[in-house]
Amino acid sequence: MKLREIYICALCGARSFQWKGQCPTCGEWNCLEPLQLKDGGRKSESLAPRAERLIRLAEASDFAGAVFSTGMEAFDRILGKGLVPGAAILVGGEPGIGKSTLLLQIAGSVAASGRRTIYLSGEEALSQIRSRAERLELLHDNLYAMASSQVEDIFPLIEGENAPALLILDSVQTLTSSRAEGLPGNVSQVRAVATEVVERCKKQHTAVVLVGHVTKEGHLAGPRLLEHMVDTVISLEGDRQQVFRLLRVLKNRFGPNQEMLIFQMMEQGLELVEDPSTYFLGARDASLSGTAVVMAVDGQRPLAVEIQSLVTKSHLTIPRRTGLGFDVNRLHLLLAVLEKRLRLSFAQADIYAKVGGGMRLMEPGMDLPLVAAILSSYYDIPLPERAVFWGEVDLNGQIRPVAGHVVREGQARRLGYHPVVCPAAGDGKRGFHTLKQMQQALFALPTG
Repeated sequence: MKLREIYICALCGARSFQWKGQCPTCGEWNCLEPLQLKDGGRKSESLAPRAERLIRLAEASDFAGAVFSTGMEAFDRILGKGLVPGAAILVGGEPGIGKSTLLLQIAGSVAASGRRTIYLSGEEALSQIRSRAERLELLHDNLYAMASSQVEDIFPLIEGENAPALLILDSVQTLTSSRAEGLPGNVSQVRAVATEVVERCKKQHTAVVLVGHVTKEGHLAGPRLLEHMVDTVISLEGDRQQVFRLLRVLKNRFGPNQEMLIFQMMEQGLELVEDPSTYFLGARDASLSGTAVVMAVDGQRPLAVEIQSLVTKSHLTIPRRTGLGFDVNRLHLLLAVLEKRLRLSFAQADIYAKVGGGMRLMEPGMDLPLVAAILSSYYDIPLPERAVFWGEVDLNGQIRPVAGHVVREGQARRLGYHPVVCPAAGDGKRGFHTLKQMQQALFALPTG
């Protein structure tokens, strides 16, 4: 039978009969992947879900009361109330970040509650899964496991009266379907595997968790269709050299969006940090210059994080500018503002800045604490011990308000921070309008 090669976009799934550097549909570059199809690309079966019979919406089944717990109260809260029968959840993260450990913990908790749970792995042998489960003390009679790379092997086990309450697929990029061509992980295989599994689990009212790989840019690998067809998208982030992990909810049809949990990687698995408000401060010494505390908001949760800076004399022709934990272009922009608006010179200084605790911040509210840390190191004057900062700095040296002001201020007061250095309120009675005002107030510089 004649084979025909076409090209499929790894992001949007668009097809092209010729390779192109740019996808004609979504406009992304270098994302077309080759795929060989039989009969000119025609398939005998459609990968799209079949339509159910037409019924009145009021007659549709309601499983709101059948929601069951994952065994982690905080995880239930970010999902809505827990696992909804028939719901599809996509969990993404870098290799080795702890996805399999977290999901095995959830599988063990669900099995211990008396519900049948199946863990399908396309990456590990059963002996490896058992070894991890023994270490985490999760073995239970209701917890089953299978090691296979063929998605069809699981179908007989999730049908009929023995359908599990929870199915975990680790991972969707390692499984193949006979209804699609190509190697595991390509666009067609990922689409076929996810479509078949989600369709069957919804019919059996089985909650399914799909584990997904991420690209080097940190985005979920595979077609964008994968994110649209699931109910919840969760990202597990962090540095493998650090003990903490950030679990973010990027999409949720059953509960709050943009929520976040913080876990610690311990010997007995991932352990939830109950109060992460000051977790990233560590053993901070406020008597040293060049450090400032920002009250950041990640999702809906306020966090106190340390910003560190070091300004030192440079012996290089081109001084160094280094930033860790944030976009280094932000550092370049703020240094230009300081030189222009405060008439400072950094031409002969190396400047290093980082976010403490291995955290990564991208919000505009860290502009003001970053400037405060730089000025503190530049003058070698420590900031007030319990001072906390947030605010955006524009190119004119003005301090602008940022989202979540009330949440940040309430958390700062609760933790006992004072003074609170933030953008001025509408009445002008507190806060600062410009960097010049903050400079004079914190470092007691003459007004002239």
